[in-house]
Amino acid sequence: MTLNVAGLQRVLADYVAYYMHTRTHLSLGKDAPVSRPATPLSAGRIVEIPQVNGLHHRYDRAPA
Repeated sequence: MTLNVAGLQRVLADYVAYYMHTRTHLSLGKDAPVSRPATPLSAGRIVEIPQVNGLHHRYDRAPA
């Protein structure tokens, strides 16, 4: 990780994207501010998607 202004801006932008699209919020009924539909069980196996340089992870279904 680069320790300069550009590196900090990249990490901050990654965290804001994670916060808005992935992180659940109790006040929103365990949904993210930018809601996405639930994936059906038949959509495939669960895969781990690293976010914010691997600090957080999102889990989604990958096509079989």
